[in-house]
Amino acid sequence: MTTNLFQAGADSTTEMLALLSKQRESFLRAGIPDARARRAALQRLRAVVLANRKALSEAVSADFGHRSHYETEIMEVVVTVQAIDYLLSNTKRFMKPDRRHVAISYKSGRAHVEYQPKGVVGIMAPWNYPFSLTMIPLATALAAGNRVMLKPSELTPRTSEVIGEMLSTVFSSEEVAVVLGGPEVGAAFSGLAFDHLLFTGSTKVGRLVMKAASDNLVPVTLELGGKSPAIIGRGNVSPRTVKSIVFGKLSNAGQTCIAPDYLLLHKDDLQAFVALYSSTVSHAYPDGPTSKDYSSIVNDGHYTRLRGLLEDARKNGAQIMEVGQRPDTAANRVRTIAPTLVIGAPDDSAIMEEEIFGPLLPVRTYSSIEEVIDFVNARPRPLALYYFGPEGEDRDALLARTTSGNVGINNTLLHIAQDDLPFGGVGPSGMGAYHGVEGFRSMSHAKGIFVQGRWNFANLLRAPFGKLTDLVVRSVLGRGPQF
Repeated sequence: MTTNLFQAGADSTTEMLALLSKQRESFLRAGIPDARARRAALQRLRAVVLANRKALSEAVSADFGHRSHYETEIMEVVVTVQAIDYLLSNTKRFMKPDRRHVAISYKSGRAHVEYQPKGVVGIMAPWNYPFSLTMIPLATALAAGNRVMLKPSELTPRTSEVIGEMLSTVFSSEEVAVVLGGPEVGAAFSGLAFDHLLFTGSTKVGRLVMKAASDNLVPVTLELGGKSPAIIGRGNVSPRTVKSIVFGKLSNAGQTCIAPDYLLLHKDDLQAFVALYSSTVSHAYPDGPTSKDYSSIVNDGHYTRLRGLLEDARKNGAQIMEVGQRPDTAANRVRTIAPTLVIGAPDDSAIMEEEIFGPLLPVRTYSSIEEVIDFVNARPRPLALYYFGPEGEDRDALLARTTSGNVGINNTLLHIAQDDLPFGGVGPSGMGAYHGVEGFRSMSHAKGIFVQGRWNFANLLRAPFGKLTDLVVRSVLGRGPQF
């Protein structure tokens, strides 16, 4: 294979345009790949992922300063392999033409939809899960029959190098190309005339990506973020509930786009929750912030930002509670922040307005489910919403009257691992979806085809018009004013 690792230089736009042209020409020359070719590409991808597990784990940990080998295996490799296996099992079915209804006046004709690849798909990946959030969109694009240009995050350069090197062993640059470079390269990449562009990252950058893509009318899928709430129903603080919240909030030290960003719980349950949260964190991370399974913050900028959120909350009267075993040992590891509860932060404080992306959990109490619904609806629609409690009026009201990308009931994060469910946000938390058949279709063109039969009423809808035409019109519209 020729290398597909492309380090953008000073004239990055010209170089990327040449690469895009090369892929598009190859796509048009080769034609639409059949199911066997797509499955073969997915099998090559699966094999190279498994062959590079050790190198990947070491690269991710080096990029973060520290991240657990098991966390990378679970949150990066396992979910990627599961997604590839799902696509291997379903691609042929997804490709089948979809028969559609034909109105009675056209009944001797046939209508169906064919899903054909769009061509060249651009994928811009984030730093928080730099492998899985690159590989899963890539697998989806390959299943849909496309060529792909990847732009991994510059904040995880070692992981990006591993991705480029491993892919170059199983794909040519005409099939899959990896573009490396900083923010200026990312900006130029988002302005290329792709046939589809998928971006995962912050809402702020997502707005810029969508604006750049609009110059070429490139359709986009935006997987963004926002402040995803976790809500505990009254009287439902339990070990199971709190374990799930600890898992969702502290995996990757909170650097997860669907992590619970803040917690809403009944005012009568506050003290029970604080005690149980602290003991659960102690059990999960017995050596405190220096536990081998607890992650560091990715870089100095994000570490300083999180410290600033805490200081702002403290100045605004919030109670700051570091929890778990020996939280003071956080300083013993590079860019590490102890698990922290922030109780009573004002609604206009920075920590209640900005996406946190760290191990800080603001806690707000409520008196009724109506108050919860109003609070959630007064803010931008979140990427995820979590509710803990049994079936009942409160849960039904919350689900019926709020809108979010996805919902987890009595769990956190696990919805993203359900490969048959679409994943995507609403408004500021995203646009479009991938995973499931929705992902395949977002990277395909749905081409509607109508085959006219020899006999149908449509022949009566052409000039010269007459009584038979009038009968056809009346059969659809009914009797009414006449011309």
